[in-house]
Amino acid sequence: MDPNLLLIINVAATWYMVGLIWMVQIVHYPLFSKVGGEDYETYQTLHQKLTSVVVGPPMLIEAFSSVFLATYRPIGISLAEVVIGIALIFVIWLSTLLLQIPCHGKLNLGFDAKVHRRLVGSNWIRTVGWTMRGVLSGWMLWKVMTA
Repeated sequence: MDPNLLLIINVAATWYMVGLIWMVQIVHYPLFSKVGGEDYETYQTLHQKLTSVVVGPPMLIEAFSSVFLATYRPIGISLAEVVIGIALIFVIWLSTLLLQIPCHGKLNLGFDAKVHRRLVGSNWIRTVGWTMRGVLSGWMLWKVMTA
């Protein structure tokens, strides 16, 4: 396995998620409150289904390529950098499973302003986590390119 290609794949998946999470945090989630009562349950159900298609593959690519980077590291990349990146993925996934998914589950039953605020507020964990991963992955790529 080519470690440099693995790093490029990892950086691409991470930065895809960085862009997506900022769009979700600033635009998408805040607009949930504007959908309207009649169609909200349908909207929320379709949102979850369609979002899974858009976020699932890059999240898996990011996770698997991060784990592989622990074994196949490009020259100049420390194990500590890779482990920090994996720890950030763990935080992001844990937040998704324990905070955001339950909020979406409750919102599937109808709009609830309190749950919506919890969703938007707790999503900052993922937004900051992915942004930190983006900076870290960019740093690692810069180190490899300038070595």
